[in-house]
Amino acid sequence: MPYRFTTQEDQQSMLRAIGASTIDELFQSVPEHLKLNRPLQVPDGLSEIELTTWMQDLANKNAGASSSTCFLGGGAYDHFVPAVVDAIASRGEFFTSYTPYQPEVSQGNLQVMFEYETLICQLTGMDVSNASLYDGASATVEAVLMCLAANEGRKRVVVPSTLHPHYRQSLATYLQWIGGELVELPFVDGIIELETWRASIDSSAACIVIQQPNFFGCVEHAEQAAKLAADAGVMVVGVADPISLGIFKQPRKWGADIYVAEGQVLGNPLQFGGPYLGILACKESLVRRVPGRIAGQTEDRTGRRCWVLTLQTREQHIRRDKATSNICTNQGLFALRATIYLSLLGPYGLRETAALCAHKAAYLKSKIAELDRFEIPFASPGWREFVVRDRVGQVDDLVESMLEQKILAGIPLAPYYPNLSDCLLVAVTEKRTKSEMDRYVGCLKVLHSEAVIHA
Repeated sequence: MPYRFTTQEDQQSMLRAIGASTIDELFQSVPEHLKLNRPLQVPDGLSEIELTTWMQDLANKNAGASSSTCFLGGGAYDHFVPAVVDAIASRGEFFTSYTPYQPEVSQGNLQVMFEYETLICQLTGMDVSNASLYDGASATVEAVLMCLAANEGRKRVVVPSTLHPHYRQSLATYLQWIGGELVELPFVDGIIELETWRASIDSSAACIVIQQPNFFGCVEHAEQAAKLAADAGVMVVGVADPISLGIFKQPRKWGADIYVAEGQVLGNPLQFGGPYLGILACKESLVRRVPGRIAGQTEDRTGRRCWVLTLQTREQHIRRDKATSNICTNQGLFALRATIYLSLLGPYGLRETAALCAHKAAYLKSKIAELDRFEIPFASPGWREFVVRDRVGQVDDLVESMLEQKILAGIPLAPYYPNLSDCLLVAVTEKRTKSEMDRYVGCLKVLHSEAVIHA
């Protein structure tokens, strides 16, 4: 519907209808000292050409992955998105559709949900997946809430300090209002030592959360920690990047009861932080505690294959005291993109992508380690990203200088880990070329020379 402003005649007609003589009468209840009593100090209106130019100038101030070489990670990655993902996801049937509230509303959307859930289960080894959540952080929270509900009386949630900081912050926010206790384990050499896990896991814990590989890109002792938890009767929430599962063991196989992840990497662009896609899958024994929706396959009365919403645990569908969450609109469009992406890559394509990330990250890490100004602080094996320490300690200046060269150098760790204030988190996806990585190292060499001269 096009916007049309009201004329003076329109305004007078509406005022007469409500029994007022002027617009000012509608605001008589507002104290005089709170009223502006002058025109707004805003520029005059712009023509369409002027407005378009102005908006483009504003947009050009953003330094995105499309205009720079991106080595950013920490939960959002510059992976390649095949053109067919955009082509299918942009079709009107999907792009303008809304999450169905009834089983029979949209067979197309329900089929996509079912196929998405099937692919996630095949990828993770889990029995059941829901039809997606908001993002990785909220999915982690929902998984922990499932564990607390399944273990009444237990309030401790044990998480490593190597878990994504946003996930830990989200957990802290939720648990403080339900009497939960969040226990964070310190890391050594970028991972949690087995003795630390052993000392922290007992029957008072509802669950442990393990990210594999962790926020630093390091490989944790996930299987051994999960075994300690299982022996103590404690549930395990496994956090794992979906692409990493191309070469890493499935979470179910290393002992996770619930799997959660951020699905941005599966065919979704960076978009300056969102919206993204939350993934959650679990063992069949926990299906009644899964938040959101589950689409299932069945047959209609003529024997044709069709799809329905088999489980809807939100408060609008059942009695509020029985609801497991208030998840409303899920990230259906992004789950569709993930479905297309996984279907295109298949197991071999996913394995190749994961392997390329590992090989390229190892190459860049080795080249940076050769520079006098920098060191790799963690010796633990890694995958797609790694931590770099700046011996000069000028991480923020380094990031700004690299940005001038149109390189997004990485994420400063100071806001999340004060003891790593001289460190940077660097990610390398399959998109990064050898020339781009060599240019990155070349820029670091120049910065090192300048730092030595100024010193």
